[in-house]
Amino acid sequence: MNTLLKDVFGVFQFAEGLYAGIRKILIPPKAYSWQTFIYMSVFSWIVSYFATGYIKDVIAFFGWLFLIAGTAWYTTEDPLRVPGTFMPVGAVITGFLVSVFAFGDQRDVITPRTIVFWPTISALITAIPEFIEGNDTDAKARIPKPQDRQRIIILVASSMLLSCWIQFHFVTDNWLRQYPSLQADTFKHSTFIVRTEAAVKIPQNGAVILEKLQPIVVEQIAERPWSEVEKWLLDAKQRVGNLGREIIKKNLSKYEEKELWRVEPRVTNTKSGYILDLLSIWIGPSSNPRGYYLKNLVALNQLQQLLIQRIRLQLQKLNAIAPVN
Repeated sequence: MNTLLKDVFGVFQFAEGLYAGIRKILIPPKAYSWQTFIYMSVFSWIVSYFATGYIKDVIAFFGWLFLIAGTAWYTTEDPLRVPGTFMPVGAVITGFLVSVFAFGDQRDVITPRTIVFWPTISALITAIPEFIEGNDTDAKARIPKPQDRQRIIILVASSMLLSCWIQFHFVTDNWLRQYPSLQADTFKHSTFIVRTEAAVKIPQNGAVILEKLQPIVVEQIAERPWSEVEKWLLDAKQRVGNLGREIIKKNLSKYEEKELWRVEPRVTNTKSGYILDLLSIWIGPSSNPRGYYLKNLVALNQLQQLLIQRIRLQLQKLNAIAPVN
């Protein structure tokens, strides 16, 4: 019986302690406290939800300010340091809120710029108190001691370097989205890019150009007499070039690399007819200074006005292409 009563009292004591801890966090000891700022922030966001126009933005603006002030106050009362630095974890949290407030938007709260500026802003927030001495009532500016200046410079510079590397990640990611054909190249000689996925053997956009171009070329010359086919081949460079530009404009409009592809024909005379090579040529950046091309081969036979013997798509180096006269 005594054991049961002890267990019951223990549960009550645990619940009382838990309630006291929650009450200490939720109920501010005085009006001027970090809890007050957090509550004002929540209240501002609730009010802004029902507001319209510029009033909504103004209230939300002050809501962000209250949240940043309350978070900074709470996290600096008993600061926990980032291992290996004198940066408080609270400065990291506050820096994130400031970055979201400054560089986020209603559609995307967390943007690339939010992540890029986060380390630098956190370092600046950490450094600001080093230039202030005194308490809230008699605070004044001061110049940090030489040893403090050194660690401030190292912290801010390291954070800026980290921001630069994060920005470089977003830049390269944007390159690969706007210029996906770069993924077909090799990066084995690069000093700062390491491929983590299997290499793309054929650039998809180059293949799309030829897949769209070949049926159009076949359709234009399929019904012509052989004499007109030969005349068409004499003017093939201009005709195929115009068709290629139309296909690129239509199918690659969402990519920046659309300006880095061009289409050329190569006509070869054989005993049985002609060989028409349709080339989609990449003139963008490449590990090979001369780039590369994709080839779609069509055989034209005089006895059979248009005989497509084979269609092959292969990646080759541009130095295998004879110069265009």
